[in-house]
Amino acid sequence: MTDRGSPDHCVYVLRCADDSLYTGYTTDVERRVREHAAGEGAKYTRGRTPVVLVHAERFDGRSAAMSREHELKELSRAAKERVVDAGGVPDWVALPTGLVGERT
Repeated sequence: MTDRGSPDHCVYVLRCADDSLYTGYTTDVERRVREHAAGEGAKYTRGRTPVVLVHAERFDGRSAAMSREHELKELSRAAKERVVDAGGVPDWVALPTGLVGERT
Protein backbone atom coordinates (compact mmCIF):
# COMPACT_ATOMS: atom_id res chain seq x y z
CA MET A 1 0.00 0.00 0.00
CA THR A 2 1.11 3.52 -0.69
CA ASP A 3 1.24 6.18 2.04
CA ARG A 4 -2.07 7.60 0.86
CA GLY A 5 -3.89 4.37 1.65
CA SER A 6 -4.66 3.31 -1.91
CA PRO A 7 -3.33 0.00 -3.20
CA ASP A 8 -0.16 -0.19 -5.22
CA HIS A 9 -0.54 -1.46 -8.73
CA CYS A 10 2.36 -3.76 -9.46
CA VAL A 11 3.73 -5.85 -12.27
CA TYR A 12 5.97 -8.72 -11.28
CA VAL A 13 8.03 -11.47 -12.89
CA LEU A 14 8.57 -14.88 -11.31
CA ARG A 15 11.23 -17.41 -12.24
CA CYS A 16 9.67 -20.86 -12.03
CA ALA A 17 11.35 -24.16 -11.14
CA ASP A 18 11.63 -25.04 -14.85
CA ASP A 19 13.43 -21.68 -15.43
CA SER A 20 10.44 -20.22 -17.29
CA LEU A 21 9.33 -16.67 -16.52
CA TYR A 22 5.79 -15.75 -15.48
CA THR A 23 4.56 -12.14 -15.60
CA GLY A 24 1.57 -10.92 -13.62
CA TYR A 25 -0.29 -7.94 -12.18
CA THR A 26 -1.38 -7.46 -8.57
CA THR A 27 -2.17 -4.87 -5.94
CA ASP A 28 -0.18 -6.83 -3.33
CA VAL A 29 3.08 -8.36 -4.53
CA GLU A 30 3.95 -10.08 -1.26
CA ARG A 31 0.57 -11.83 -1.00
CA ARG A 32 0.54 -12.82 -4.65
CA VAL A 33 4.04 -14.31 -4.61
CA ARG A 34 3.14 -16.33 -1.51
CA GLU A 35 0.03 -17.61 -3.32
CA HIS A 36 2.10 -18.69 -6.32
CA ALA A 37 4.69 -20.33 -4.03
CA ALA A 38 1.93 -22.28 -2.25
CA GLY A 39 0.60 -23.57 -5.57
CA GLU A 40 -2.49 -21.36 -5.30
CA GLY A 41 -1.56 -18.82 -7.97
CA ALA A 42 -2.16 -18.90 -11.69
CA LYS A 43 -2.64 -22.26 -13.37
CA TYR A 44 0.67 -21.72 -15.21
CA THR A 45 2.73 -21.57 -12.00
CA ARG A 46 0.94 -24.34 -10.06
CA GLY A 47 3.01 -27.11 -11.59
CA ARG A 48 6.19 -25.07 -11.72
CA THR A 49 6.95 -24.44 -8.06
CA PRO A 50 9.06 -23.33 -6.37
CA VAL A 51 8.89 -19.81 -7.77
CA VAL A 52 11.14 -16.84 -7.03
CA LEU A 53 10.30 -13.17 -7.53
CA VAL A 54 12.94 -11.74 -9.89
CA HIS A 55 11.42 -8.41 -10.93
CA ALA A 56 8.79 -5.96 -9.68
CA GLU A 57 7.60 -2.52 -10.73
CA ARG A 58 5.09 -0.24 -8.97
CA PHE A 59 2.65 2.11 -10.72
CA ASP A 60 0.25 4.83 -9.57
CA GLY A 61 -2.68 3.45 -11.51
CA ARG A 62 -4.15 0.19 -12.71
CA SER A 63 -4.12 1.23 -16.36
CA ALA A 64 -0.39 1.95 -16.41
CA ALA A 65 0.38 -1.32 -14.64
CA MET A 66 -1.82 -3.37 -16.94
CA SER A 67 -0.20 -1.76 -19.99
CA ARG A 68 3.25 -2.62 -18.65
CA GLU A 69 2.17 -6.20 -17.92
CA HIS A 70 0.99 -6.55 -21.51
CA GLU A 71 4.23 -5.03 -22.80
CA LEU A 72 6.35 -7.49 -20.78
CA LYS A 73 4.25 -10.47 -21.84
CA GLU A 74 4.84 -9.57 -25.50
CA LEU A 75 8.65 -9.57 -25.10
CA SER A 76 10.85 -12.42 -26.24
CA ARG A 77 12.48 -14.55 -23.57
CA ALA A 78 15.84 -12.80 -24.16
CA ALA A 79 14.29 -9.34 -23.88
CA LYS A 80 12.43 -10.30 -20.71
CA GLU A 81 15.71 -11.61 -19.21
CA ARG A 82 17.29 -8.21 -19.94
CA VAL A 83 14.44 -6.47 -18.08
CA VAL A 84 14.93 -8.83 -15.13
CA ASP A 85 18.70 -8.29 -15.14
CA ALA A 86 18.32 -4.51 -15.29
CA GLY A 87 15.51 -4.22 -12.74
CA GLY A 88 15.66 -6.90 -10.10
CA VAL A 89 13.55 -6.76 -6.94
CA PRO A 90 13.29 -3.35 -5.24
CA ASP A 91 13.72 -2.94 -1.48
CA TRP A 92 10.04 -2.06 -0.98
CA VAL A 93 9.12 -5.72 -1.57
CA ALA A 94 9.04 -7.46 1.82
CA LEU A 95 9.49 -11.17 1.20
CA PRO A 96 11.75 -13.79 2.79
CA THR A 97 15.01 -14.65 1.05
CA GLY A 98 13.76 -17.93 -0.44
CA LEU A 99 11.02 -16.15 -2.40
CA VAL A 100 13.13 -13.28 -3.75
CA GLY A 101 15.88 -13.10 -6.35
CA GLU A 102 18.52 -10.35 -6.53
CA ARG A 103 17.63 -7.02 -4.95
CA THR A 104 18.25 -3.68 -6.65
